[in-house]
Amino acid sequence: MVLKKLLATFGFALVILLTGCAKDEVVEIVGVCPIVLSTVPDTDAINVPLDQVITVTFNEEVDPETINEDTFTIDGATSVVGTVTSSGATATFTPSADLAPNTTYTGMVTTSVKDPMGNALQENYVWTFTTIPEVTLSATPEAGGTLIGAGTFSDESLVTVAAIPNDGFTFTNWTVGETVVSTSSSYQFEMDGNIALVANFDEVVLGNFRINLSSLPIAGGTTNGSGQFSANATVTVAALPNPGYVFVNWTEGETIASTSSSYQFVLTANRTLVANYSLVLENQFAVILSANPAAGGSTNGSGSFDADENVIVTATPNNGYAFVNWTEGETIASTSSSYTFAITANTNLVANFEVIGYTLNVTAQHGSVSKNPDNLIYNDGDSVELKPTPDSGYEFTSWSGDATGINNPLIVTMNSNKNITANFTAIELPPAGPLAIDLKCAEPYAILAGSTITSDGPTVINGDVGLSAGTALEGFPPGTINGVQEITTPNAAAAKLCLTEAFLDGMNRSVNAISLPGQLGGLTLAPGLYSNSSTSGISGTGTNAILTLDAGGNANAVWIFQMGSTLTTAPGTKIVLAGNAKAKNIFWIVGTSATLGTNSSFSGNILAQTSISLNTGATLLGRALTQDAAVTLLSNIVTKPTN
Repeated sequence: MVLKKLLATFGFALVILLTGCAKDEVVEIVGVCPIVLSTVPDTDAINVPLDQVITVTFNEEVDPETINEDTFTIDGATSVVGTVTSSGATATFTPSADLAPNTTYTGMVTTSVKDPMGNALQENYVWTFTTIPEVTLSATPEAGGTLIGAGTFSDESLVTVAAIPNDGFTFTNWTVGETVVSTSSSYQFEMDGNIALVANFDEVVLGNFRINLSSLPIAGGTTNGSGQFSANATVTVAALPNPGYVFVNWTEGETIASTSSSYQFVLTANRTLVANYSLVLENQFAVILSANPAAGGSTNGSGSFDADENVIVTATPNNGYAFVNWTEGETIASTSSSYTFAITANTNLVANFEVIGYTLNVTAQHGSVSKNPDNLIYNDGDSVELKPTPDSGYEFTSWSGDATGINNPLIVTMNSNKNITANFTAIELPPAGPLAIDLKCAEPYAILAGSTITSDGPTVINGDVGLSAGTALEGFPPGTINGVQEITTPNAAAAKLCLTEAFLDGMNRSVNAISLPGQLGGLTLAPGLYSNSSTSGISGTGTNAILTLDAGGNANAVWIFQMGSTLTTAPGTKIVLAGNAKAKNIFWIVGTSATLGTNSSFSGNILAQTSISLNTGATLLGRALTQDAAVTLLSNIVTKPTN
């Protein structure tokens, strides 16, 4: 009986030994349960790199058969896809793609993980970490300029981004969503989560001059005053250093334009100015000067100086202003335009100026007004000539505000501050050329195909995309679609019917048809119906690579091009829209297929019977609409025209 009890007790102990284990709270040794000793990233880690490889280290070797995608997981907004491996006491999770920025992830190792003896992790091990935030930059319009500063940065770090306008553009501002966050092309901010910044640029209007500003180094400070202005306008630009920097001078090329942070000049040509800054030297103090208002005058004397050194700063008022005083914060430091002091700390001085003349503010829509002379401030009794110039399609009709009548030019006598508006009215123009083709329910689409839409590279489609029969939409991403996707939907099927109707309408037009040559390069064509029973396209070099469509100032002008077979353009060719011609009013009716050459620039709506192909870098301001087959793209930009 005693022997039986002993055997039973021994058997029970053996079961416990084989099926369970206790946590060793003193020293981790082989033979006890697996325990997680550490992780990479650590629990609650922040600013984790997006390409982080994640590891878990145990107190002992673990059975690699128990380490897999089910027992070792990483979850963010969705589960992370990756490869799980193990070696000895370390398990590794390698994500298949970069982690999302500024995202909290949860890692978990489950109790299914065991050591080679079969001992299991006693409870799921769970920890969290947060990835580093990211700065993304984009330009509006895309061709407006070059952007510097995108990337990942730790929270609370200082980040500087810069926008450099391309030829023909000026920088306007940085925006986040609908909010303007800076009007300086060099913008510094403290990182606080992901931020998507848009650099907005304006295209320079014919007849205006542009001012482009930048900072050197870009982290040195901010600038204000960039933009486009009429000839002989009086313009003021200003530079404000960031903490730790002092303003040095404005340069244009190799020439020093001004040593004042507030610089006023008369604009007679395009200007590209650089605000130069230098670091405040160690054991020195900074003197930072600014003018209030910026147009009030100039200052000199900023820089970095040794302690107790005598510093002289001077303020010089611009025409129409008088110097008032120097202030530091709310304190008046001096009422003398030349102020000497011994520096004992960083000093920010503002030179305050007051107006001693009158201002003339002139506004206009659908036109412009020149002022002669064009000053910011006018003396009492000054005469100013205002001359209105309407935009194409408009005519000057009257003055309003502090002036009335229809005098052109208008002479204004300055005896007070004045606000005057020039009023312009649209000139009604009848359509030129044939009636436009009504696309009906195919109108919303930038791309419409019958079978497939494929892209290779970072194609951008600005407009809706539709497939009427096929389901193959390939290459998005990396391609981007800024619009609705209708893939084998009732809307897409209806759009194909509308496209077929529009195609037949365009192909059957015959009234006043003009014979269309095989090659269009070097031609300037007025609105009309042009027909070629075979093939046509654009080729050649230089001016022979350009087709100009001239509306003669009529925004309602229409072109219809009929090609019985194919439309082909050579590499580097382009269409120029002149005289207020609109891409939406141009229709290419192609009997078979259309092909746009490498890096070519094309305008208008392509309605093809079979296929449309855009070679590498080709851009299309219009629509690519085909009834039966495919649209093939290679790193292109397709923009549905809005006007």
